[in-house]
Amino acid sequence: MRLLLVEDDLALAAELQKALKSSGFVLDHAADGVTGEALGAGEPYDAIVLDLGLPGRPGLTVLRNWRVRGVTTPVLVLTARDAWHERVDGLKAGADDYLGKPFHMEELIARLNALTRRAAGNLRSGLEVGGVCLDEDLQRVVLADGSVRELTGTEFRLLRYLMLNPDRILSKTRIIDHVYDLEADRGSNLIEVYVRRLREKIGKDRIQTLRGQGYLFPRR
Repeated sequence: MRLLLVEDDLALAAELQKALKSSGFVLDHAADGVTGEALGAGEPYDAIVLDLGLPGRPGLTVLRNWRVRGVTTPVLVLTARDAWHERVDGLKAGADDYLGKPFHMEELIARLNALTRRAAGNLRSGLEVGGVCLDEDLQRVVLADGSVRELTGTEFRLLRYLMLNPDRILSKTRIIDHVYDLEADRGSNLIEVYVRRLREKIGKDRIQTLRGQGYLFPRR
């Protein structure tokens, strides 16, 4: 899943980037409100982590502007722990969740996983489609027969995106936009390579290719 982090504290941003990437997210970072607003309105993120105290443009203004422009990406707002009014203002402006600083990284990751599942219409506590269960904590997949397959970081991100969108035809361009960050090498055959690897691990019939359209992960 592809995230946008809008945070001006560079030390915290670096810590978040490291933790989130190790948890299977790809991340773009903006250190001010103006850049963050432009990225959030122009790129197809799965979720946004937004600090409110930003240079250039306040986070609350950025959030309101996104919602006015029709940006529906789930937004998790970071606030000062004792600033209850910031939490209220953020929720009124269109935030989907909030987290007070300082926070535990595990809670942030759990909240982001829940946000992206809900945004995809999955209200369960975990991700399971057609007997395939994805372990988001350990980045591995458990098949219907109970066997476990370990996944690389890219395999995990790709499979998670496919499973969050079951029975939907996903073009290569759309998949790349959600599995890779802005700085990544987006070669034209990358998706084919990783789809082939996933088929070897979870079964050749689990991911369907629709010629000229993209890929489909059926519920069965």
